[in-house]
Amino acid sequence: MSKEKYTVSALKYRPDSWETIVGQDNIAKTLKQAIDSDQLAQAYLFCGPRGVGKTSTARLFAKSINLKHEPELTDFSYNIYELDAASNNQVDDIRNLNDQVRIPPQTGKYKVYIIDEVHMLSQSAFNAFLKTLEEPPAHAVFVLATTEKHKIIPTILSRCQVYDFHRISVPAMVTHLQTIAKKEAVKCEEEALHVIAEKADGALRDALSCFDLMVNFCGGNITYQEVIKNLNILDHDYYFKLSNFIKSNSIHDALLLFNEILSKGFDGHLFLNGLAGHFRNLMICKDERTIGILEYSKEVKDKFKLQAADFEAPVITETLSHIGQADLNYKASKNHRLHVEILLMKLCSLDLQKKKTKRVAILPPDFFDVKDSSPSAKVNSNKDEKSNVEVEDSIPPAKTAYVDPNIDRKKIIRPKPNIKIKKRSITSSIAGIRQQLNQKTNIEEDRIEEQNLSSSRFSSKLLEEKWIHFAEKRKKEGKIGLHTTLTKSNPILNDDFSILFVMDSEVQRMELNKESQSLLDYLRSELKNGHIQLTLKVNEVKEQKLSQLTSRERFFQMAEKNPDLHKFKEEFNLDIEY
Repeated sequence: MSKEKYTVSALKYRPDSWETIVGQDNIAKTLKQAIDSDQLAQAYLFCGPRGVGKTSTARLFAKSINLKHEPELTDFSYNIYELDAASNNQVDDIRNLNDQVRIPPQTGKYKVYIIDEVHMLSQSAFNAFLKTLEEPPAHAVFVLATTEKHKIIPTILSRCQVYDFHRISVPAMVTHLQTIAKKEAVKCEEEALHVIAEKADGALRDALSCFDLMVNFCGGNITYQEVIKNLNILDHDYYFKLSNFIKSNSIHDALLLFNEILSKGFDGHLFLNGLAGHFRNLMICKDERTIGILEYSKEVKDKFKLQAADFEAPVITETLSHIGQADLNYKASKNHRLHVEILLMKLCSLDLQKKKTKRVAILPPDFFDVKDSSPSAKVNSNKDEKSNVEVEDSIPPAKTAYVDPNIDRKKIIRPKPNIKIKKRSITSSIAGIRQQLNQKTNIEEDRIEEQNLSSSRFSSKLLEEKWIHFAEKRKKEGKIGLHTTLTKSNPILNDDFSILFVMDSEVQRMELNKESQSLLDYLRSELKNGHIQLTLKVNEVKEQKLSQLTSRERFFQMAEKNPDLHKFKEEFNLDIEY
């Protein structure tokens, strides 16, 4: 380093010509041509991230404007006025600026007003500045600089030519640092300068500050190992080693390597971010067209390219997905170390899980019957050699298995099991529920096959006993109305074994008629006589007054006048209050 008074590199090597501007060639070319053609705007807005040369370009631009008209001019203090809006952001500061704008320059043709961090101006200060910015004097040129363009009000943006400064690339910063190192007689490794440039994250001023730091730390010989040690940067060699452990399924080696990383003071979250970036670089190296995206030295690019060949693209994608999920849940985890270790275990087990998974061919849709709900089936074909195939019981539910392509699928027998679906009836009354509960009993009793019974004789008393017994059975089943009808009068036995039963109304006859076959089957079975016949008759009596009848009798009497009531009761399975 020079023995003169020490000056930091960011100030010592500040651009003093258009050629020394780093990484903003398009902006430098545009401003230079505007000066040469004498087509200057009234206001310019330089916006972009920190440390990319906004203020340095503004000063060079202000100096170059007057040099074109007076090349011998050396003192520009009266022609350039700088205002820091971060500390001078009130209305009075802008009013003072407006007063100075009216005064023409003492030397030179233009006065340039540079307002740095213009987004810090208050709303009232912006409003006070609008009129002057829109119609400035002919000798005034405004250059506004900001890192937060979105905070500038639209009325200011519309009055300026906007220049967007982008982040400086790593190769451009490395080249600039090599130039400075050569001038300062500092030895440095190219890989070390790459690390410094990456650490700067596109800001050349930060890169120059790191460079000065490393010059003092290394004593004029900047090496890669010293840089990563001093800047607390995790060496990418760790990630290369870890990737090899993941490929070889070495869980314990990966855990030991992570322990070594933690012992050096690195944070687990920083490790996750670096690991994600490493596998991202591996994916980029899977194609020759994207390798140029990497901002590394040739040696490091070759290492990435060599390791990328060991990983398949789907494995890299799955790995990145696991790392991204771990990064997302890192802060919510109470045990950060265990959280990262679990991730490493998963990554080292990916390849093992894929090896255990058997690849099977999926059968065509017509191989199995769609209606066959059984996962296991044994299918035999005819005894033709080409069609003789057996599907074992171990076929999974997904219906996948290995199948010989020579099999004649047309000869495969597809079993079609009988599936009976019992429809559930929905009842809307108590009678319907009772009917369901006694359905099985009714079926057994009401569907007795007719038998050739003997013509045994029986007395009227025995007939009445069996008659009442049948009525009691129906009462237990909840058919109280039928019980009342059967017990209201006695059956009359004729000599030819025919039975006459007289009722009070037509509705009662209709209701009993539904049970007549069941009653006949019961009597024939109990009385041992297959010639019994039943005749139902309605007694012609005068109608009773409604007020003297029960609820059931009133319903029957009304139903006789209007038979639709009886149909309504049967249709909706309704009960009658007794």
